Amino acid sequence: MFFQTWSDFFDMGGYGFYVWLAYGISLLCIMVLIIQSYKGKDVVLREIRREQQRQARQQAAQRRMGGL
Repeated sequence: MFFQTWSDFFDMGGYGFYVWLAYGISLLCIMVLIIQSYKGKDVVLREIRREQQRQARQQAAQRRMGGL
């Protein structure tokens, strides 16, 4: 599609409001998903670290019990 001016581009033949609103909502949803993913990653890594520490404590306790 070819537009004569920037104003024509933003107007999009009278449908500009709907087009740009759709782009805006899509961009907002993508940004929310990215932020949630980064926050979720931190939670998952924290849980993995906690589980590894628990397993290390269990193994140490088993070694102590086996040495008695």
